[in-house]
Amino acid sequence: MSKYFITGRYAAAGVQGLMQEGGTKRLDAATAAIESVGGSVDAFYYSFGEDDVIGICDFPDAASAAAVSMMINSTGAVSVSLAPLLTVKEVDAAASKTPAYRAPGT
Repeated sequence: MSKYFITGRYAAAGVQGLMQEGGTKRLDAATAAIESVGGSVDAFYYSFGEDDVIGICDFPDAASAAAVSMMINSTGAVSVSLAPLLTVKEVDAAASKTPAYRAPGT
């Protein structure tokens, strides 16, 4: 399983639905979507400001994470973004690699 940082912003219709149903029912819906592809929710919080929802989820693979993101975003009620989270060991492994790259214009 890979961990992902999830953020979401509600559109006006999404806020109206949240106000009608409450936060618990929306969390239940998000959890059901994530679990339907074999994932799980580690943490889920509501916020205000730039993001309305933030959380950490586990997904079995990138395709499962993308499927949930696309399904939720297709509703138009909320805009979700997912970012993979790396462990310290994964960052150490990345730092030990030396990719070949030429910067533009050099």
